[in-house]
Amino acid sequence: MAKPHPPHRPPSRHGRTNLASCIVALIFLIFVVIVVLIVYFTVFKPKDPKIAVNAVQLPSFSVSNGTVNFTFSQYVAVRNPNRASFTHYDSSLQLLYSGSQVGFMFIPAGKIDAGRTQYMAATFAVQSFPISDPATGRGIGVGMVSEPNSGPGMGMGMGMGIGPQFGGGGAFGGYRAGPTMQIESKIEMAGRVRVLHFFTHHVEARAGCRVSIAVSDGSVLGFQC
Repeated sequence: MAKPHPPHRPPSRHGRTNLASCIVALIFLIFVVIVVLIVYFTVFKPKDPKIAVNAVQLPSFSVSNGTVNFTFSQYVAVRNPNRASFTHYDSSLQLLYSGSQVGFMFIPAGKIDAGRTQYMAATFAVQSFPISDPATGRGIGVGMVSEPNSGPGMGMGMGMGIGPQFGGGGAFGGYRAGPTMQIESKIEMAGRVRVLHFFTHHVEARAGCRVSIAVSDGSVLGFQC
């Protein structure tokens, strides 16, 4: 004789409650992830630091037998726009003439706090190197340069670039003809920014400047970055 089947029991209320709790928890977790991503990409999105060159100077300068020797100084401001500290690795400042490296300075690793600007000064002696003869037109040129104190920004390396090689015009008075040479400085800083203590992002800061120098006395006539 067949045994009767037990009556069908509907799902318990306790099981339905657990299922609803799991769905609510999942929805809340998705909402939190979306909010974190929105905040990350709007407020805490990592940005590359900015390097601004404030001044370039040559404290000493001499030309002898077709070679030049000088001391190079560059003052920069590195701004960290992030809401977290910028930790930079060992970096360098390079000085180039006619595409060849003539000077180098090591910049040790460090840290710049969130939203802060750090000012740096780099001064180093450049070994003697030959400069081209003005007649060849290589590495050295003859252009219109300003007399000292004849216009704003002269003699301090703070101008936007003066003379034909910089696209300068007649905004400054007191011009005189004289030989000029150009050097190029390059500074690179790479590091990381850790956002919300979890996300690490690689960032870089670079700045390159062309500096115009009067060969007669080593005056910095202007620079363009």
